[in-house]
Amino acid sequence: MRNKVNEVREVEEAKEKNGDVAAFFDLDGTLVPLPSMEKRFFAMLRYRRLIGIGRYCSWLRESLRLVPRGINQILHANKMYLRGVRVDVEGRGTDIPISLHVENEGEGKGRGSSEKKGERRRQARMPVPLYPDAVEQVAWHVERGHLIVIVSGTLEMLAAQAALELEAELSARGLACRLRVCATRLEQKDERWTGRIVGEAMFGEAKARAIRRVAAEQDLDLRRCFAYGDSSSDRWMLEVVGKPAAVNPSNDLARVARRNAWAVLHWGERKNFTQSARRAQRSQWVAETDERLAARHAKSGYRT
Repeated sequence: MRNKVNEVREVEEAKEKNGDVAAFFDLDGTLVPLPSMEKRFFAMLRYRRLIGIGRYCSWLRESLRLVPRGINQILHANKMYLRGVRVDVEGRGTDIPISLHVENEGEGKGRGSSEKKGERRRQARMPVPLYPDAVEQVAWHVERGHLIVIVSGTLEMLAAQAALELEAELSARGLACRLRVCATRLEQKDERWTGRIVGEAMFGEAKARAIRRVAAEQDLDLRRCFAYGDSSSDRWMLEVVGKPAAVNPSNDLARVARRNAWAVLHWGERKNFTQSARRAQRSQWVAETDERLAARHAKSGYRT
């Protein structure tokens, strides 16, 4: 009994010790595979025909206005393609048309349907996957009582959806956690987006400023905090903490990581390696099968 009490005390003391520590995660390319969640969302809007020529024109005009501020402002701060889109549009995953083969049906079935015989189409809901390694890393931080913060340039509502999915993954492991989100906020008017952002787009140095704000609010010791990012625009958020890590880094970020002796992590590569190994095994099997068949044909006197 006394040993169990001591163990509980040790756990509580460890959590108190880690109370001033946070782990800051980029989203696209770090927690979830590319393409980015916003690109997936844009593809879904196009598929649903919710983006017309007028919104493309609005985006182009805003791009021309932002030219003096640089290409990054055009890429990250111009959301005019969303002008007039309802704020309650479903943003989870991507709608993908799927063809389903329909077996021969008896007479009387399928009458009055506009579907062609032998085939029908439907929309599939494809949730954005999380890297398994990323979930493992977040769980490691949660177990130690660290605050988890997603710092992403994607739209706030998409980042919030990813946070909910990650919370669900953690809950399935018996870990209760509420994630905080710092992302690009959109202006709303009459339940529709205006295409303008509120505050600043969450990329580059803006991520470092957001981390400092969270640290001040939560009384965090940034020297003991962690940060994870995948692109060169994440270098500022990585520089502001004491324990940075480059995840599946771009070439530019890999060079920065080597220069600063940062940790470099590769998430998702095990799956790719397994797929490559299986392809290699299949190729070897096919080659060996061809050799055996050729030997049999030669032995039997058969010539192609």
